[in-house]
Amino acid sequence: MLTRVLFAALLILGASSGSLAQDTTVVALGLADHPVSEAELEGGATPAAPKLDTGGVAYVLVAHAKKGDKVEVHLNKDGKSLMHNARELEADEDALLLQAGKTGVPAGGWPKGSYTAKVTVTRGGESIAEQETDGIPFE
Repeated sequence: MLTRVLFAALLILGASSGSLAQDTTVVALGLADHPVSEAELEGGATPAAPKLDTGGVAYVLVAHAKKGDKVEVHLNKDGKSLMHNARELEADEDALLLQAGKTGVPAGGWPKGSYTAKVTVTRGGESIAEQETDGIPFE
């Protein structure tokens, strides 16, 4: 619900305020047991958390990304990147969904540990947004 409210507020405020509409914002960041869709996040759904016997996907939804921005999302375990995905934008994008992880279960299941999703948005060589979720165990 909170994600839907935040996204709606960004859209409403963006339409009424030119300067706010230009701010690149991380709308949603998290871990899921499946690849998520933009509609799922905008609808306010809280994706199911990964478990030892499910897929594990880090996701980020970024609003108002600009041409040339580099968006990176990492699936981390105990502070180290296991998988990542990066995209450098060729044009401005109102909403960008980027994901990294596995849709299936790794052989032998996920190793025990603390998993996080981390995003970094870089513009002109400088970080303009960086966030990381709290760690969760895949149980």
